[in-house]
Amino acid sequence: MAALKNQLRIIGGTHKRRIIKFADAPDLRPTPDRVRETLFNWLGQDLIGKRCLDAFSGSGAMAFEAASRNASQVIAVEASRKVADNILQNQRVLDVKNLKVVSGDAFAFMAATPERFDVIFLDPPFAQDWWARLAPLVERIAQPNALIYCEFARELSTFGTLTRLKYGRAGMVHYHLFTPSQSDS
Repeated sequence: MAALKNQLRIIGGTHKRRIIKFADAPDLRPTPDRVRETLFNWLGQDLIGKRCLDAFSGSGAMAFEAASRNASQVIAVEASRKVADNILQNQRVLDVKNLKVVSGDAFAFMAATPERFDVIFLDPPFAQDWWARLAPLVERIAQPNALIYCEFARELSTFGTLTRLKYGRAGMVHYHLFTPSQSDS
């Protein structure tokens, strides 16, 4: 069954098959089901005990997928108040307790937060090439073995000092999984 406009299904976990409706906002482009499925095959289906950040949250798809897969905490950061309010509405409807929604700038959040994350989802506005600006912020907030998902309009062979583990493409979407570089000890 095809999803209707401005809604999508959570593909796994405790909220599998539940629908989230998202705001009708310009440039809101939720990560396709096929890409989310591949990503969570890479990450593992159970994120129990993991702290996750969904920067540039948009529809909230990644945040809800992580929360549905038992992450201990998921923080969704969204700059648009309208879009953030929509994520909050979905959170209430689905009764998702491990999700915190922050209405604000993702760059400012990452620069100021004292928290460290095990999984970070980065899907900034599609045409924005913010990767050089994002890299030092992500390196600062990533746990040593963190997994960092990046979605962009083209392939990212490098992202700061992070090491690319995986890469895929679905149509115009290039998606990547990075981790902090491990120094030889």
